[in-house]
Parts: sequence; structure tokens; C-alpha cells
Amino acid sequence: MTEKIHVQIPESSGDILWFKEISKDDTAKVGGKGANLGEMFKAGMPIPPGFCVTAQAYERFLEQAGIKEEIARILQIDVEDNEALHKASKEIQEIIARQSMPEDTRKAITEAYSGLGKGDEFVAVRSSATAEDLPEASFAGQQATFLNVREADKVVRAVQECWASLFTARAIYYRTSKNFNHMDVLISVVVQKMVDSKKAGVMFTVNPATNDDGQIIIEGAFGLGEMVVSGRTSPDLYIIDKLSGNIKDIHVNEQKSALFRNEAGENYTHELDPQKANSQVLSDDEMTRIAELGRKIEKHYGFPQDIEWAVDGKIFVTQSRPVTTFKKG
Repeated sequence: MTEKIHVQIPESSGDILWFKEISKDDTAKVGGKGANLGEMFKAGMPIPPGFCVTAQAYERFLEQAGIKEEIARILQIDVEDNEALHKASKEIQEIIARQSMPEDTRKAITEAYSGLGKGDEFVAVRSSATAEDLPEASFAGQQATFLNVREADKVVRAVQECWASLFTARAIYYRTSKNFNHMDVLISVVVQKMVDSKKAGVMFTVNPATNDDGQIIIEGAFGLGEMVVSGRTSPDLYIIDKLSGNIKDIHVNEQKSALFRNEAGENYTHELDPQKANSQVLSDDEMTRIAELGRKIEKHYGFPQDIEWAVDGKIFVTQSRPVTTFKKG
């Protein structure tokens, strides 16, 4: 997998870090999301390849554009005044959007994107905010995410839009209410190859319903994982014994439609024929292999994990986070 993503990036550029160069200690450079992806990649997990545009690239963009003072001035508002808050947010995002990205940053992003494949790969472009004194979870959902982005110029534009999204009305309000300096919060951007999955779902390395940490629960559906994550379909449910790896239970649920991606990068819903709609999504072998990945990831982090997975010929892990509801007995 790693040989496909190799690309020569100038040593002098601190703008780009590949997942293979990132560890859990790099939160200040790539935010919590980026650091977690780098950590999993280094641990040998099959995550889709990608890179991070560092928080320092964003910081340098602000410096070179000379807009920090102007942004700080616009932020001198009463955030309880909803109209003033939204006006300030719109103004700052427009200022950031109309600046030229430093040429060396643009070049580094373009070269890195071309290193992900044939230069026309679909990627996800996601914000990963970082601040020394504020936990990553505090920023959840406040910044932008762009899916199915293709072509270097569009990736560059999406990165800049992620930067601008640091100043949504919601994010400004949140930071102000926590007495946090807006300019102390930086943003990294994760650019990751998208999996055009034929099957996808989630896995818990503890039974979330019973708190039984001797079981692995896998939920799976045909098509893209959004159907499962958003609760738009009733997925198959598989229960695996964590210690032995034996399959303990299989519940096959009817899935009348699935979400797929067309060549233009748009998601569409496809009606499944009755035979497929009522068939088991994962083979026993796939179940066993996914469960084994779950065991490895849990062992690495030392805590039960909530994992998103996808199958496109190979099995990929697209995200892993701690199970927040787990209570050790």
C-alpha cells in the first residue's frame, strides 16, 4: 500500500506530512484527527493513504496574506448579537477565501495529491483543528468536510475553504464563550483517498448494548458506509467471540437499497434486487478478518474502539475512536 503513495516532497516544506511521517505526538501540527490517522498508519493498520496540510501552513498563509489584524478587528463583536456574529463570520470567511495561497504551499499540495495515485483520485478533505489548551473533541463538527473531491485545483480550493471554516458563526461563538483566543486556534487539513466501498459498516470491540468486552459487534451493509453511520438502513449484525475469533451469531437484515458513487463523484441510491437485498453482506472470512483488525486496534490503543471499515477488494479502516460508553467492571 505504501509504495503507491510515495512522492518526492522538498525537505524544506513543512506544509505537508504524509500519514507515515505522523505520530500521536504531532497534534500541534496536524490536529487530533490527523495524529490519529498517522498513528494507525504507523501501527500497520490498512487505512486509505493520505497526507495532512499542517497547521503551520495555515499560520504562514495568515502571516503572508497580512490579514491577522483585520480578522482580530472584525472579531471585536458581541457574540450574543446573532446578526453581528453572522456578519463577522461571513466577512472573515470571504477575506480568507479571496487570498492567494502561498505558491510553495499550493505546489506542495498539488504534488502530494498527484502522489496519491494517477492524479485524479477522489479524496476526502477534512478539517482537523488544533489548540494547545482545548481538547480536540471540543471542535467536533465545527469545521468543514468535503467528500469526493477530484483534481488538484479543487483539492487546493477545498483546503482553503477548510481554513475559512475555522470562522463559522458556531466556531466563533464557541471560542468566545470559552474565553479562548481565536488566533491561538490553528487548523490542519487531512487529504485522504476515498474508498469506493462495495460493503461498509462499523465495529465495536465491546458489545455496546451489554458492555460485554468479550464480544466484537460488526454491523455491515452493501455500498457506502454513510447508510450505516447515518442510520438510514438496518445493517446485518454479527457477533464474534473476541478471544477465540469464532462467529457466535449472524443476523441478516433486508436491505432494499444501497448508496454508491458514480463516475462524477456523486452518491446515488440504487435499489437492490430481492435476492441481494436478503443476502448476508459479509462472508464468514471477511467477518473474521475485520474482527482480527478490531482486536489489533484495541490492543494498540489499550481501550475498546468504535471503528468504521470499508471493503473495496481489500478491507480498509477509515476511522477509529474510543467507545465512550464503556465502563470497566
